[in-house]
Amino acid sequence: MSSLQAPMPTSRLFLSKNIYKILTAGFIFVACCSFALSSVNVANAQDLTPEQQAALRAQLQQIEQEIANQQAILDQKKQEGSSISRDIAILNAKIKQAQLKIQAHEISIKNLGKDINVKSNTITALSGRIDKSKESLAQIIQRTREIDNYSLAEALLSSKDLSEFFIDLDSYTSIKQSMKFHLDDIKEAKQENETAKEQLDDKRDQEIDTKVNVQKEQALIKQSEAEKQRLLNANKNEQKGYQTIIANKQAEAAKIRNQLFQLRDTAAIKFGDAVALAKIVAGKTGVDPAFLLAIIQQESNLGANVGQCYLADPATGNGTRKSTGASVLKVMKPTRDVQPFLEITGALGRDPYKTVVSCPLEVGYGGAMGPAQFIPSTWALFKSRLSAALDVTTADPWRPLDAFMASAMYLGDLGAAGGSYTGEIKAACKYYGSGGSTCAYGRSVMTRVQAIQANIDIIQAN
Repeated sequence: MSSLQAPMPTSRLFLSKNIYKILTAGFIFVACCSFALSSVNVANAQDLTPEQQAALRAQLQQIEQEIANQQAILDQKKQEGSSISRDIAILNAKIKQAQLKIQAHEISIKNLGKDINVKSNTITALSGRIDKSKESLAQIIQRTREIDNYSLAEALLSSKDLSEFFIDLDSYTSIKQSMKFHLDDIKEAKQENETAKEQLDDKRDQEIDTKVNVQKEQALIKQSEAEKQRLLNANKNEQKGYQTIIANKQAEAAKIRNQLFQLRDTAAIKFGDAVALAKIVAGKTGVDPAFLLAIIQQESNLGANVGQCYLADPATGNGTRKSTGASVLKVMKPTRDVQPFLEITGALGRDPYKTVVSCPLEVGYGGAMGPAQFIPSTWALFKSRLSAALDVTTADPWRPLDAFMASAMYLGDLGAAGGSYTGEIKAACKYYGSGGSTCAYGRSVMTRVQAIQANIDIIQAN
């Protein structure tokens, strides 16, 4: 053996062997993780065989056809003259249709449950892959520091053969390449993990929405069964009893239709008129009328607690309380909302110092306007969209239709246009400023939706 091929010192040999082991282990680990992840996906994909999937699709198609058949019966019976037998047939069709919808929802829930399991397992596998890559990376960094501590001066002044130094440089290059490999793998796994988490959230939202739909259909069945029993009992007294039932229904519908629907900072309107406005807005925005009215009603109730104020000093944004005339600080944020407020009231011919806005809460400013409770700077952002949708030059925050349209536009932007339970409750929380997937404000709104929808159903049926 020549002098240029002298044996490598023991300490350097040990270091190089460790580097090799680390690199090899790192590559083997990544390969194993990839295989394990693939195995997880394949195993979950095989939960349902193609035959089972085809059977479920066929079952769903059959149920959907039966639902359509029941709808045809409903449409036909509604064309017939009023009679007990007709109304009982309609209720039977509604009950059957609701039962079929529940079956369809249950199939969807079953499939969603499997999808959720797949996504959860994928996230677990990806999280393990990230942790292991981080662990390997930490070991590589530690070894890199050991080589970094071996300076060029030590290499040149050392009595050791220069070939040893270049061998370590090769090892150093390999380590750097391995570091890049692991960093890229962590980045890729994180991106895949985020995507999987988003998909999991979507699947969970779908499951919640489907379960809520089941509850709605169950409530409809219960209500229809009770109505059917009432008609069957009335059948004993023949037509006289039936006419009394019709009269009672019409009276109840008229009472609900004429109930006052309170609006914040402006005069109340009849519930029937509020529903009509909400339907006009729904046609342009896709936001459910009952949900929109629940938001407006919630804002009206909050307004009773916050109170009404006037702007008094545009320089400071301070004002007075309408009921007492007492001074109130922070009625409106001067640098953000005063100028837009003056422009809005000026365009509408309103006195800005005699136009009510919300008083401030314990924290922050007031200044929100009308039933939709938009602050002036936010209303200004919707100004052009509102003008186009309403075909007016200047939208009025205190006019019910304008306020409904602004509220629905904003709620649609926040994700409520689809009409799903989870989409609506999230939008309600964002509308209030809470964010997140649920909040006390949002839960209160969704409770109101049920009561408002029940009243809408009554006035629409009579």
